[in-house]
Amino acid sequence: MRPDSASPVLPFLVACAGIATFSAMDVLMKQLSIDIGAYNAVLWRTGAGTLLSGLAYLAMRPALPDRPTMRIHAWRALFVAGMAITFFWALARLPMAEAIALAFVAPLMTLYMAAIFLGEKIGPRSIAASMLGLVGVVIIVAGKLGQGTYSEEALLAVGAVFLSAIFYAYNLILARRQAKMAEPMEIAFFQNFFVTLFLAFGAPWFAVVPGIDHAPAITGAAILATVSLLLLSWGYARAEAQILATTEYTGFLWAMLFGWIFYSEPVTLPTIAGALLIVAACLIVARKTPHGDPVEPAAA
Repeated sequence: MRPDSASPVLPFLVACAGIATFSAMDVLMKQLSIDIGAYNAVLWRTGAGTLLSGLAYLAMRPALPDRPTMRIHAWRALFVAGMAITFFWALARLPMAEAIALAFVAPLMTLYMAAIFLGEKIGPRSIAASMLGLVGVVIIVAGKLGQGTYSEEALLAVGAVFLSAIFYAYNLILARRQAKMAEPMEIAFFQNFFVTLFLAFGAPWFAVVPGIDHAPAITGAAILATVSLLLLSWGYARAEAQILATTEYTGFLWAMLFGWIFYSEPVTLPTIAGALLIVAACLIVARKTPHGDPVEPAAA
């Protein structure tokens, strides 16, 4: 097992970069989900990701992972598949910033799942930061909901986001354990491989071969997803889940920026106020010290 870094700052910043990269992928996946459906968007993205990450992984001439490591690769991929399908299905029916804001219940769930599944002690500073970030999300959502025009499936989409958040929260717990057992490139390859494998069981009924015009978006999404996974795996191998979970809140800042750039979404005062609270929450957790907010190392 790899020991944690002496300071959580560098893993925190690397995880923030991973979230930024993942948010950029959401821009491509939203359009793909609208064009070819969430199932096909995820299937072909992870298929392309398997090829890209596989070339890099196999070039390292790695040894085959042992059975416990292979088991956690497959188990996490099962939750990632469910998380991705439900989230991108919702993303095709909700504005990007709103879908991501609703999904921010996941880091809050992760704090308490970390205590249950990893044996981590939740310090008062982490709880306060989580609640502060959640308040920021509530302010943003309250300022945005009801302003746009929603489809008849919008309510189902909101439910799908919350279901995805449950999957994602447990996925973050598994990411912590997985990152302690395997290198980032190995994780990237096997996650893409197993997600593709699981989704392939539905291919006879749901798969549609995308047009050549979708190839750039699929390839771009696969590259961004792989880079994001590498960065997040590196960070989760070196800092606790309850510290890095709060970096998820920065995803809304990127959604706000990308929504403005690609969809001309206005930036409102509630959005700015909520974003400031989210940033403050992240800074509080990033500055956590062992003496001020004791947290035991995660159990393997």
